[in-house]
Amino acid sequence: MVESGWATENKPNIIIFYLDDLGYGDLGVTGALDYETPNIDQLAAEGTRFTNFLAAQAVCSASRASLLTGCYPNRIGITQALSPGSKVGISSQEETIADLLKKNGYHTGIFGKWHLGDHPSFLPLQHGFDEFYGIPYSHDMWPLHPTFKFPPLHIIEGNERQKEITSLVEAAKLTTDITHRAVDFIKRNKDNPFFLYIPHPLPHVPMAVSEKFKGKSKRGIFGDVLMELDWSIGQILNELRQEGLDENTLVIFSSDNGPWLNYGNHAGSSGGFREGKGTTFEGGHRVPLIVRWPQVVPAGKVSNKLLATIDILPTLVTLTGSPQPKNKIDGIQWVGLLKGDESSTPRSEFLYYYRQNSLEAVRKDNWKLVFAHPGRTYEGFLPGKDGKPGASTEDHHFEKALYDLARDPGERYNVLDNFPDIVSDLEAIAERARQDLGDDIQNRKGQHVREPGRVN
Repeated sequence: MVESGWATENKPNIIIFYLDDLGYGDLGVTGALDYETPNIDQLAAEGTRFTNFLAAQAVCSASRASLLTGCYPNRIGITQALSPGSKVGISSQEETIADLLKKNGYHTGIFGKWHLGDHPSFLPLQHGFDEFYGIPYSHDMWPLHPTFKFPPLHIIEGNERQKEITSLVEAAKLTTDITHRAVDFIKRNKDNPFFLYIPHPLPHVPMAVSEKFKGKSKRGIFGDVLMELDWSIGQILNELRQEGLDENTLVIFSSDNGPWLNYGNHAGSSGGFREGKGTTFEGGHRVPLIVRWPQVVPAGKVSNKLLATIDILPTLVTLTGSPQPKNKIDGIQWVGLLKGDESSTPRSEFLYYYRQNSLEAVRKDNWKLVFAHPGRTYEGFLPGKDGKPGASTEDHHFEKALYDLARDPGERYNVLDNFPDIVSDLEAIAERARQDLGDDIQNRKGQHVREPGRVN
């Protein structure tokens, strides 16, 4: 589903910032209160902000798999959030953004959270990256977890375990360490095209902030963490300017999924969308997307065209003239829209909302059909505070519903009985999805699902 043949004469450098559990409403430019994100807001002022951008699934590993491969995560067997020691991870048969750009002469680096398997065969250096420094999975997967017994959490450099993270004081160093590594990477690669992937571990809980930002916001530690993340992005963008790389660097800023709402004052904001992380509703899937590339991407523009994480890979390989993926992918390139052509509507047809391998909703234009399903809800439960989760339920029963997201972005008014023709059209789309990818709710097996990587 990608097109080829368009590329710049001088290959642009590419940076992807991918924050963890950042909600749609967690930036100054999207309405955050009691703290500021001036560097990210400036990124939006100098680029284009896309307000209708969806994560392919609303959970860590699945979302990251979709970003890096351009596939619905259940197509490649990556769902949920992979645990330490998982026997399943990203397959060597899948081609990541890093794989494809590396074939085109790019130097590739990742600094931050991986979460596509921690066995050596699953780590970044085996999947297109030249450099890796960071953590293999979420930083709450450690011996300090209040419920589960996880093994020690180590920082990994290359393929080798380094120091163990044993406290929040050490976890608080992650943002600064990642920033310094990213800045150094830019310095060392200023004369070569590079792809720099920065999946910051925060603001995923547990919150951890360095001394230089502790107490700086009026929002408590969550605001402090966002201010430090904003500082990090500012440092990296400033390095681009100092090295004279600013004009020829495409910068993408987004999040893996919506906020984990039951953490109260340690959680972000869905920006008014319904529910949050781990749900099929917009609060789980709708995340910020900002793209900046001077002289190519229009500055100060806001676009409401529908896009998803799976669309980033085909867009980047098309822009750079890199090899196309050998396997079937689900993303659609949107180079024209990226350059400001609002007549371009790459993803008006449909989008699937899966949780694990259960099809819970489908989308066409602004219409969203949600199927009856059990799932997480935060509504009706008081959130926790001081870093402790409040109650929520994983097995709430949601009824079948149709929402007009143009008029009802909060998904509050079920108009299922009012538009039978639209329901019929969306049900036909859902049936194609089930044939292609399967549906555990209906005990259906997909015809075009690939196996993940596996180890004994």
